[in-house]
Amino acid sequence: MASSQEQVTRPHAMCIPLPAQGHVNPMLKLAKLLHKRGFHISFVNTEFNHRRLLKSRGPAALDGLPDFRYYAIPDGCPPTDPDATQHPALLFTYTPVHSLEPLTDLVSKFNDEANLDSDVPPVTCIIADGLMSFALKAAQHLDIQKLLYWTTSACGLLGYTQYGQLVERGYTPLKDASYVTNGYLDTVVDGIPGMKDMKLRDFPSFVRTIHRDDILFNHLRREAEAISNCDALIIHTFDALEKDSLDALLPIQPQTYTIGPLLNRMQDKKVEFMGSNLWKEEVSCIDWLDCKEANSVLYVNFGSITVMSAEHLSEFAWGLANSKKQFLWIIRPDVVTGDSAMLPPEFVTETKDRGIIASWCSQEQVLNHPAIAGFLTHNGWNSTIESISGGVPMICWPFFAEQQTNCRYCCVEWGIGMEIDNDVKRDEVEGLVRELMDGEKGKEMRKNALELKKKAQEAFVPGGSSLKNLDKLIDEVLLRPQKSS
Repeated sequence: MASSQEQVTRPHAMCIPLPAQGHVNPMLKLAKLLHKRGFHISFVNTEFNHRRLLKSRGPAALDGLPDFRYYAIPDGCPPTDPDATQHPALLFTYTPVHSLEPLTDLVSKFNDEANLDSDVPPVTCIIADGLMSFALKAAQHLDIQKLLYWTTSACGLLGYTQYGQLVERGYTPLKDASYVTNGYLDTVVDGIPGMKDMKLRDFPSFVRTIHRDDILFNHLRREAEAISNCDALIIHTFDALEKDSLDALLPIQPQTYTIGPLLNRMQDKKVEFMGSNLWKEEVSCIDWLDCKEANSVLYVNFGSITVMSAEHLSEFAWGLANSKKQFLWIIRPDVVTGDSAMLPPEFVTETKDRGIIASWCSQEQVLNHPAIAGFLTHNGWNSTIESISGGVPMICWPFFAEQQTNCRYCCVEWGIGMEIDNDVKRDEVEGLVRELMDGEKGKEMRKNALELKKKAQEAFVPGGSSLKNLDKLIDEVLLRPQKSS
């Protein structure tokens, strides 16, 4: 056991992710990176996600280490499906009210003078998910650093910071629901720093509300404005990918550090056993891919939150079948709205020799497998940056939030994606799959994706931008004593 003096001087980061798969994953990777640099880690899940992790990963999944510990606090949300992600509107309504006091009590317990003989050092910094900024209030009366970690793209965050301007300029809320389909969303919005030729549809999707008091729109607007009120902002991206967006964010928060892409292979051997998948992974996926030729398989996964109609699921299925290409398709049990995800029996028979369906997988491992030629994705940021890191081009079907912005940048700015219409049809799916796998456009996208993969790798080698930013974050912020107010 370390001495009391060693514990007092050791930095202690408390990490608080939003309880959704796409937010827990990068927060855990950041926590592991800081642990590797000598930090004591307290990883604070909600009780709801704590139970999900234990169910998916086994009863010992959250045992942690003496210097990497897991805690759980209540979220106050009403009961929902225990195996599905809670609706964002519920999280944004209840967690700021019900989670702050238990979180503050947890920090105070570690930082109470009577606790100095404990084997847990006092908390020296709080790193809260960008959508959990209320957590920083737990640091307000203590001499500890408070940071926000936006696990989105920089372009997505920049889009959120413009919500106030879009209201003032009359772009949103929409006059009525017909404005979603009457062409209004194709309006070009000029004058946005770092965002050229953006259409209204390219902004994070909550601009499509018709209600001024919309919970999601207003929460994201407030959270984006909060980036100016923290000691530092961390964004899960890398400089070479999103320079224009980052340059536009710096005036809002000069202490911005890009640390990405965070990948599993960067972690310390001691913490390899710690995972964050909320569904049980099916390892047979990798065995199946091992038997396939290079660049011969399309990977299909719409993430942890996206839901669709049974009709759209069927259209995707028959588009894949008619393309005659091999595919690995991840289908969550709750992917179909209000129903079970049942595929047509004829589809299963038609594709049994060239397709495999699973409920979850190790996505990073899949996207780095040589058999993967392309990715049909919802454009969540984890999926997008992992696809870039694997050099894999994309077919994009964004669902909500900043996925629309990520899609626009993939297809227009970076040249690594093609978009599917929201009202998906099998003929379009078939055509885009064939183009990605065999066409000239697909070859060009693959070339661009491989160039970005190289830049992503360069960001995390000695002297690379993200590695330098990690060093600067630790030296300039996390290890800097905070002046008492």
